[in-house]
Amino acid sequence: MDDSTKQVLRQIIRRIPLNKLQNMLSKWEHLSKKQLRSLEFTQPKWLLCDNLLSICEENDLSMKHVTELEIIYRIDHPAQGSWNVCQLIDPEEEAVTADLLHFKQLFKAHLRGLISHVSVKTKKHEDGAIWIRIAWGDNFTQPNHLKPTYVVHHLQTPYVFVSGLTMKHKPLLHQALVLSAHYGGIKDVHLSGRCLTALRDLLMRQYKQVFPVKHPRLLLERSPLPSNPNIQMEHAKHAENRLQMAAEAFGEGILPKLETAVYKLETRFRENGNGMLGRREEPFRGVVKFASSNLLESLKYCVSSGMASAPVTPLLSSITQKGRNYFVITDKGPGASHTPGPNI
Repeated sequence: MDDSTKQVLRQIIRRIPLNKLQNMLSKWEHLSKKQLRSLEFTQPKWLLCDNLLSICEENDLSMKHVTELEIIYRIDHPAQGSWNVCQLIDPEEEAVTADLLHFKQLFKAHLRGLISHVSVKTKKHEDGAIWIRIAWGDNFTQPNHLKPTYVVHHLQTPYVFVSGLTMKHKPLLHQALVLSAHYGGIKDVHLSGRCLTALRDLLMRQYKQVFPVKHPRLLLERSPLPSNPNIQMEHAKHAENRLQMAAEAFGEGILPKLETAVYKLETRFRENGNGMLGRREEPFRGVVKFASSNLLESLKYCVSSGMASAPVTPLLSSITQKGRNYFVITDKGPGASHTPGPNI
């Protein structure tokens, strides 16, 4: 093992919690059972790492083998960084029938045709997704395995999930994806988060949705209501309407676990006179960010409990309806309305 391989292995071991390390090494399958039993997982991690390095040197493991361990850990624990979502657009005929082997071969060939030094490793997950680990170099330097990019793509779907991608390498990755998947282009979906499963479920509608109904269902559980039957009916009606509108906007049951929603406002100052602010060419900008351990559940509770007004504003319901959590709100164009309003 060369020094760079040892450095990468040390970094991977540092990232894996000690209570998960034994399981990860078992899945890795590059240590014999005897070698695995020889490791003492109760000793300090730095000492365990040194012992593991000695075994890996004895087994003559290379960078290819070491990066396999990182992929295994990242697949089991995808919330190690933020994921951004892209959508492939304008599919060609071959996009529907694309198979895994063909995609892998094309992707590696196209990416290596765009950049001289790049390391690409792929692994198919049990859910059918292909995981791609990319270590970027350039025409003069070797790939940097300490800062890889991860790409997750479900074939026969247009969505691509990317983590750890720099602006420098973004055009290269996008071009390789478009050519390999047989699409005409790619665009940013404006959806991001740490929970990869939540992003996938939101885009692919893999959660229980609720649609508008004329006759809302009866409440299964009700708090004690006033004795007046008219007031009782009115309270029940309002409560049921709130629950229905909350479910229509955000879904029902277990919702995708989004952590944030960001709204960027761009507007111009309006006044009747010729003041300094009115002559300002640049728009005023502001950002509003909602954050929660489970944002959709929090928003749904605010509506259903009456803490927020109903019906739900499109600014919030667009998170699920459009599959986004980043919005830019601008003034409406001339002639649309005398009153400025949001244009998402």
